[in-house]
Amino acid sequence: MGIDVAPLDLADPAAVEAAYRIGAAAEAVALPDLPPYPRRRFEAMIRHPMPGVDIRWVLARLDGAPAGRLCLRLPQLDNTDNAEAELVVDPAFRRRGVGRALYEHGLRLLRAAGRKRLVGSTVSALPDGPDRDPAGDAFAAALGARPVLVEVRRRLDLSTVDRAALDALAADARGAAAGYRTVRWRQRTPDEYVADVAYLEGRLMTDAPTGDLEWEQERFDADRIRGIERALDARGTRCYHLGAAHEATGRLAAWTMISLVAGSTWHAWQQITIVDPDHRGHRLGLLTKIDNLGHALAHEPELRAVDTYNAAENAHMIRINEQLGFRPVDASTEWQLTL
Repeated sequence: MGIDVAPLDLADPAAVEAAYRIGAAAEAVALPDLPPYPRRRFEAMIRHPMPGVDIRWVLARLDGAPAGRLCLRLPQLDNTDNAEAELVVDPAFRRRGVGRALYEHGLRLLRAAGRKRLVGSTVSALPDGPDRDPAGDAFAAALGARPVLVEVRRRLDLSTVDRAALDALAADARGAAAGYRTVRWRQRTPDEYVADVAYLEGRLMTDAPTGDLEWEQERFDADRIRGIERALDARGTRCYHLGAAHEATGRLAAWTMISLVAGSTWHAWQQITIVDPDHRGHRLGLLTKIDNLGHALAHEPELRAVDTYNAAENAHMIRINEQLGFRPVDASTEWQLTL
């Protein structure tokens, strides 16, 4: 029968379940130290995509058996020459042409949509870190993609955190943050801060190092933030936010978020941390990270580990994270292919 590649039938529960199982099996091999891939998150990605993104799902079968899947994300509000790809082959069906067949099918879709660049990521081992399968890097290189950004995943092991040292760091940061007050919330951003969150979110691609990645600044407004919040709620993601408000203006000068995926109680992700350039030099990044960790722990008593990604060249944020106790685990390489 060979390899058959076709759009994923979202109305077919068996096909959706097969696509989920492919992703779960692949993640268990690629990132064995993470919680199991949550079914609710995957199904919500299909039913409730992030706003401003057109999603194309593709399923590959080998001799009739589900063997791989492809998710193409086509931005609609910005970066309309770009696309992101998540190509996954079940470990039981690798090195039999499934990945190449998915790639070629996706290439036809992207060219028909007028896209010029494709971006995807792979997991890599660090010199002193745990083993990671190098097949993803080899596959990307074989397609002619080039590595444009390396990010390092670091983990904070809460069982080894020096709480007294964290308290001292926070106290020192508060001393430098005179004129600012911290505000915290869960899930939905308060109305008075949603425009500020949109502004800060939109700065990320400008302020954070992006290597040679060709990705323009993204456009965020209050409606897009609300759409993201609805999508995260549908996925069962629990979000803990903390901002630093400038007392003179009431505006958020800094913002950070920690999230837990559906079903996870022991593991969280340290997501965005960003400070408005006009308010740098007051240690707001360090202060918001430490206080938000306490915020999350107050509601998540079983939390034992927090992971985060930083560009390898982002020396400032790496320094802050290592002060908190984050230590390297593995790497993620962004690959870019010109179509």
